[in-house]
Amino acid sequence: MARKTEDPGFGYHSKENAKSVINVDGSSNVLHINRKRNLNDLYGYFIDISWTQFFVLILLLYSLLNILFGLLYVAIGIEQITKMKGTFLEDFLNGFFFSAQTLTTVGYGGIAPKGIAANFIAAFEAMLGLLCFSFITGMLYGRFSKPKAYIAFSKNLILREFKEQKTIMFRLMNSRKTVMIEPAIKVTLSITEKDEEGEFKRDFYELKLERSNIMYLPTVWTIVHTVDAESPLFKYSKEEVKKLNAHLYILINYHEESFSQVVYQIHSYNFEDLITDVKHKETSSFNKEGYTVLDHDTLNAVEKM
Repeated sequence: MARKTEDPGFGYHSKENAKSVINVDGSSNVLHINRKRNLNDLYGYFIDISWTQFFVLILLLYSLLNILFGLLYVAIGIEQITKMKGTFLEDFLNGFFFSAQTLTTVGYGGIAPKGIAANFIAAFEAMLGLLCFSFITGMLYGRFSKPKAYIAFSKNLILREFKEQKTIMFRLMNSRKTVMIEPAIKVTLSITEKDEEGEFKRDFYELKLERSNIMYLPTVWTIVHTVDAESPLFKYSKEEVKKLNAHLYILINYHEESFSQVVYQIHSYNFEDLITDVKHKETSSFNKEGYTVLDHDTLNAVEKM
C-alpha cells in the first residue's frame, strides 16, 4: 500500500483548478503579496533574469542617467562646459555626450567643465559612474560564477507497459559535454482529490524509482517508476491516471566539474503532459569510428509500441 509523505512545503489545501507550485523550468509559481523588499532582492533579481533582460536594463539605465545629467548641464548653462549652439537639441546633445564621457571616465578632452557648478556635477557623476560600473561588473561576475545545472528533461511523461508491468517514466539529458558525477534524483507526486467533506485536498507521495542514483551520466537517463501494489497510482486505471489532477516535483543534484561543486535543478510535470502506450526513441548511436553520438533533438522523440 502506498504511504503518504509529510507536506514538503506546498500545503495540503487545494482546489479543483490549482496550478502547479513549481514551474516546468524549476522556478516558483507562488504569487507573493505584502512581501517586504530590500536591496538584497535587487542582487538576486539581476542574477536570475535572462541575459537579454540584463543587458536591456543596463542600456536603459545608462541612457537614462546620461539624459538626466545632459538636461542638468543644459539647466545650469551649457556654456559652463562648451560653447552654446543656439538650439536646445544641439545643447542637450553636447550635455548628453559630455555626460557619457564623464560617467564612463573616458574624458576625450574636447569638452571640459569650466564653471564651479559644472565641476561639482561632473565630480558627482564620475563617482556615480564608478559605483554603477562596479555594480555591473559584480553582477556579470555573479552571473558567470553562479553554479548552474544544465539538464534537459523530456517534454512528456509516459505511461506504458515495461517488463510486464505498468510504469511511469520520463528521461533527462546531460546538456553539457562534461560528465555528471553521482547524479541523484527524488520525485514527489502530488494528487489533488475531494475528501469526504467535498473539499479538495492534496496528498503527497515520494515515488519509488527503479534507480534513484547512478555513478555518472554522460548521455541520457530514463527515470522509471513501477506502478506496483506499493505505488499510489496502483488503484487507478490508465484512463483515470491521465485524468488525475496531479503533478510530479523533481529534484536532481550532481557534482558539476565546471564549478567543482554540487549543483541542483528542479523540474515539474503536470499529468496533462502524460501520454500512453508509446516509448522513447533512441538518442545515441555510434559513428564509423566507434564514438558515441548523442542527438539532443531526439530527447522528446517517442514512437508507438
